[in-house]
Amino acid sequence: MSENRVVQGRMVTATKLAELIEDDSVMEVDSIEEADRACPDCGGDVLEVTYMPSVTELVTGWKCQDCDWKEADRD
Repeated sequence: MSENRVVQGRMVTATKLAELIEDDSVMEVDSIEEADRACPDCGGDVLEVTYMPSVTELVTGWKCQDCDWKEADRD
């Protein structure tokens, strides 16, 4: 699995990062990666994680390490 990262001052796993983006539990999670973008709210670093919130859905989500901004690639 992935290594832990600091998000808003606390250490999180890939699963916890996906749960922060989803505001709910998730089924399966890929590793955390550095996203090639800056946060649109504060300019901070953004992390990317791919996860399955349900059996039929695969989502890529992004979360700022410094503020509350988050986004997922849902339509």
